[in-house]
Amino acid sequence: MKVQPARADAFCAKPDTHLRLLLLYGPDQGMVRERAQTATRSVLDDPNDPFRLAEISAKQLRGDPASLNDEAAAMALTGGRRVVRLRDLGNDDAKQIEAFLAAPPGDALVVIEAGDLGSAKSSRLVRIVEASDRAAAVACYRDEGAGLPKLIDQVLGAAGLIATADAKAYLAANLGGDRLVSRSELDKLVTYMGERGAEPGDGSVPRTRDQTDAPRRTVDLSDAAAVVSDTAALSLQDVAYAVAGGQPTALDRALARSFAEGQSPVAILRAVARHFQQLHLTSAALAAGRDAESALKQLRPPIFWKVKDTFLAQARSWPPAWLGRALSRLLDAEAACKRTGLPDQAICAHTLLELAGKAPGRRRLQRR
Repeated sequence: MKVQPARADAFCAKPDTHLRLLLLYGPDQGMVRERAQTATRSVLDDPNDPFRLAEISAKQLRGDPASLNDEAAAMALTGGRRVVRLRDLGNDDAKQIEAFLAAPPGDALVVIEAGDLGSAKSSRLVRIVEASDRAAAVACYRDEGAGLPKLIDQVLGAAGLIATADAKAYLAANLGGDRLVSRSELDKLVTYMGERGAEPGDGSVPRTRDQTDAPRRTVDLSDAAAVVSDTAALSLQDVAYAVAGGQPTALDRALARSFAEGQSPVAILRAVARHFQQLHLTSAALAAGRDAESALKQLRPPIFWKVKDTFLAQARSWPPAWLGRALSRLLDAEAACKRTGLPDQAICAHTLLELAGKAPGRRRLQRR
């Protein structure tokens, strides 16, 4: 069975009762771990109960192939259904999982935590799980689109907080690389808002229809920027500004840091494309005669004040037509990462260094 992304969190919180195996896979390992823990809690009151929980690594499973069936068939001394968590499995383990699903012993729920296995078409393990009526596969991709704003509302709302539009846009732009990191950063923001000691019920946020007795406090852009300033998203910002600023040395450092933090080449290219889209909007507005402040006000997420001068300098130096060609180049590079089979990190690095070398500001510097 394939679980659609919109149902994934709810499904993991309450898997179908007939389910014997749940495969969690994808590039967001924080989301994989979070959903694995959620699925474990759906069966166990205490997710660390040694009598009802067994954990097997891929290395252990390969060294002792019988361990999966043994643990799945074992009965807990204290009674109740058990959970078997398999960690770090890959497509090489597909044959053993296929054999298990053909005749699963016992009644334990097997939860597999895997990395990025590729698409369902290319991954044998995903295909096997999706084809079974006893199993379900859940892809865990980085929070984006509606998923990240939903997570922001969920974490802040539980603490009686609500983010302004600018704050939410800033958070959405600076989080999302890893679900657990995003939650950690939002938890830090909740703690920060508590330490600020704003008075609840100060009237800064209108009460909602179902919260007449619980006014919510506002998180504004300055609050969000004060806390969420050291995530992997800042490395992506450094990459984007280095490209548009024509700084290959700074780009090389920022790119190496982003790769080390686990950012995928496609995510990096998209981050740079978002920066160039904002530059394109601003450059076109300035060329049409609008002043800098009104040109910046149209941008979502807003430009953080610390980099506003740098951003405006880049928008003024890049003509709109050049920015349009740069965006096309970035789209072509993303497609090449997905389709050509060539090393995606090399494609990403080559493209960004090429654009940095063509930055108008760099060309003027070289002519001096």
